[in-house]
Amino acid sequence: MIVGLLTLDLHIHESHSLKEKRFVIKSLIDRIKNKFNVSVAEVDANDLWQRCVIGIAYISNETVMVNRVFEQIKNLVISVHSVELINANMELF
Repeated sequence: MIVGLLTLDLHIHESHSLKEKRFVIKSLIDRIKNKFNVSVAEVDANDLWQRCVIGIAYISNETVMVNRVFEQIKNLVISVHSVELINANMELF
């Protein structure tokens, strides 16, 4: 069993308040959950209105599958115009 953890550090350009940030992040988290069937949560920078850190967990029998899903998630995040991917960190356990 392979447990993968992907941490995404994001910058939200068009956010001018925590309310706007929550709207963008909730939408992004819901898209990721629905498309990839992974566990997703905002894990850091909760009080900053233009920054967000999202943690994503995925379990599989194969390392290749974990890597493939995480690459697809990163590509989805990059395609969102109001969000900039600052850093992505992947760990396998």
